[in-house]
Amino acid sequence: MGVRNQLHILIVDDMSTSRGLITQAMDELGIANYDTENDGRSALARLAARPVHLVISDYNMPGMNGLELLAALRQHKSTQRIGFILITGRAERELLEKGQKLGMNNYLAKPFSTPQMKACIERVVGPL
Repeated sequence: MGVRNQLHILIVDDMSTSRGLITQAMDELGIANYDTENDGRSALARLAARPVHLVISDYNMPGMNGLELLAALRQHKSTQRIGFILITGRAERELLEKGQKLGMNNYLAKPFSTPQMKACIERVVGPL
């Protein structure tokens, strides 16, 4: 049984279209164990109750953006080791440096393709 079958992912994005594109990529990659949340606060509550292996989060969300979610995850023992990929339409150096300081594992610029998503995930968890 490969990583692809064991991996549990939480996808966090406030835009249903963007969530759909990410979940479509998961389906195309054969990753079946994923859930979605539409904001950082509900994702944080869900992860505190039941951690996953990897979070794929949009940056630009109301209330709690992707980096604020990452910072909150890194502050709690039960969630601090969760892999974290930030998806953003503005992959600016300053934003990426801040993410790296907070413990971001990787990032993916929008728009992305399924092969790009696969490569991004594999850099965090190993070959699918």
